[in-house]
Amino acid sequence: MATFVLVHGAMHGGWCWRDVRSQLVQQGHDVFTPTLTGQGDRAHLLTRDTGVETHVEDIAALLDFEDLRQVHLVFHSYSGILAGPIAQVCGERLASVIYLGAFLGDDGESILDVEPSPIAQRYLEMASELGDGWRVPASPAFLAQWGLTDPKLVEWVAVRLTDFPLRCVTDPVPFDPQHLAALPQSYIRHVRPQMESLNQSFERAESRGFDLYDIESCHEVMVEAPGNLALLLQQISSAFTELPDIHSRN
Repeated sequence: MATFVLVHGAMHGGWCWRDVRSQLVQQGHDVFTPTLTGQGDRAHLLTRDTGVETHVEDIAALLDFEDLRQVHLVFHSYSGILAGPIAQVCGERLASVIYLGAFLGDDGESILDVEPSPIAQRYLEMASELGDGWRVPASPAFLAQWGLTDPKLVEWVAVRLTDFPLRCVTDPVPFDPQHLAALPQSYIRHVRPQMESLNQSFERAESRGFDLYDIESCHEVMVEAPGNLALLLQQISSAFTELPDIHSRN
């Protein structure tokens, strides 16, 4: 059985993995779904000083205090930018890194460097005009951008979105690339719909020889398609899986 740490993206929390976690646990896997500082049930801890380094420390502390080994670390969306520094500080605890519709940042880059300029500019404007200059206000309008349309799911997610610290958008992320490059890496692309803002990250994954997978879902994969995602994560985590290879593009 495998150990998974599932890391959510911007404005979310550990809550978003509920159904994925349940299905993986039912199959005997160990699953951890931390909430990053200032997000979800930890929204009360959000300050203008919350940044990428804070979130790296969140995940590194979980791995350390739980003494987790051979971890399959799954990053969704924003949290992909954390992969490099986490691999640098605790790569010996990791079995693989899995990007789920996530941003891939290189040494010294920030989310602003891997998002299309118009989208990045919009985040800066929202923080300036509506977020006191240091946070991006949560809004159900993001769900349309992310492709979630099922009314029941929209209702469930919308009330749980929380403001996002602007520093997590603007902070450059320095790390030594060799630690991340030494780990097996996979990229799961959602295709209903694809998101233009993730094109650069997917192209990087493709050019660097990551294992590539497509999944029929919108950006909110863990909410819209938890069963298929749980199956795919099990497939990726096992070198000798007997599960049907229904998603692989390789």
